[in-house]
Amino acid sequence: MLYLSAFLFFLLIGMPLAFTLLAVGLGYFLLAEQLPMVVAVQRMVAASQSFPLLAVPFFIVAGHVMNMSGITQRLVHFANLLVCWIAGGLAHVTIVLSALMGGVSGSAIADAAMQARVLGEPMVKSGLPQGFSAAAICISALITACIPPSIGLILYGYVGNVSIGQLFLAGIVPGILLTFTLMLVVYLTAKFKFTELDKKHNHKPKLAEILAAGKACIWALLFPVILIVTIRFGIFTPSEAGAFAVVYAALVGRFVYHELSFSKLLQAFVDSINDIGMVMLIILASGIIGYLIAYEQLPVSMAQGIQGISQNPLLVLLICLLFLLCVGMLMEGTVTVLLLTPILVPVVQSVGIDPVHFGVLMMIVVTFGGTTPPVGVAMYTVCNIMQCPLDKFLRDAMPFYLAVVVLVVLLALFPTIVMFLPNLVF
Repeated sequence: MLYLSAFLFFLLIGMPLAFTLLAVGLGYFLLAEQLPMVVAVQRMVAASQSFPLLAVPFFIVAGHVMNMSGITQRLVHFANLLVCWIAGGLAHVTIVLSALMGGVSGSAIADAAMQARVLGEPMVKSGLPQGFSAAAICISALITACIPPSIGLILYGYVGNVSIGQLFLAGIVPGILLTFTLMLVVYLTAKFKFTELDKKHNHKPKLAEILAAGKACIWALLFPVILIVTIRFGIFTPSEAGAFAVVYAALVGRFVYHELSFSKLLQAFVDSINDIGMVMLIILASGIIGYLIAYEQLPVSMAQGIQGISQNPLLVLLICLLFLLCVGMLMEGTVTVLLLTPILVPVVQSVGIDPVHFGVLMMIVVTFGGTTPPVGVAMYTVCNIMQCPLDKFLRDAMPFYLAVVVLVVLLALFPTIVMFLPNLVF
């Protein structure tokens, strides 16, 4: 309890997440006489010595290179043609773009920030309320948590020793369902609440226009397909697929779109270094916390506690998801995955829940926490970029919140929806 209180205190006073984890972890070693400090250093080093973990920095670099190569602009145009004419206009565009960007950015927060900068102002100018526009951008970024290559799924697979290839496939159907669910919310809201805006539809695009726009961004659309096929058939490991993604993005940007100059490539590397440094420092610090969790036998204690409540797999799953939602409201998603995966995976496996099914639901829920108060990183990012008051955001986000919760419950009740593709392919 002392260490949890210290962790929350450091977060509240604004200490960076990685240093908060280090302070709490090293504090434990200082106060525990039976554990020498050298073990803490060893655990930090051990946390970095993982081949699958290489996938994280590679995909971060690939995302930045793709953003510099003109792929993002083409995806925006393609998404705009597909759905801008439907009631709700640009709100549909941001949702479809999140689905298309899932294979490019791999990060919900990065996706939300990019879309807030690109689409935020045009959405408000089109007549959509500021709070509704910010909510659509922020909550649609949840789709990026499912569609491969989700960095969260990579970290979950690495920490929980779960097949990353199966996780990538399992995320596709929930990602598509999430896309259509959020679009339905936008459509109904535009139809019955923004009635004046509903009359301002753009013309329906012609098939030739859609095909031309699709052809322009075909290389981006093919990327997730290539990724899954190469991992499934053993051509690449997830880490090698990440390295391939960097080369793929650079070649497409330079020789297909002719937009990736040396200066842009250098800027992409600089931006990537900033992101990778932050993520890797958190991972190294969490190595200490992960060791302490195992040392204190928290997974065993928690498994026994939950099993004491019920042995019913569905009830155990719902309890774990509710717990993750509460934690996700307070902690950043990456840390939640790194800290709680080694605790919760043995718990769900002990009652017969597939860790692949649980991993996809876990990523949706912890990312969902990032869109809610009090510590919603994605929420604050979008609101700051769009200068949107928090009360407006929360008021217009409620229908989206309700839709996401209903979908998560359905995915928990019917695991076949999530496991259909992995079971079919693997």
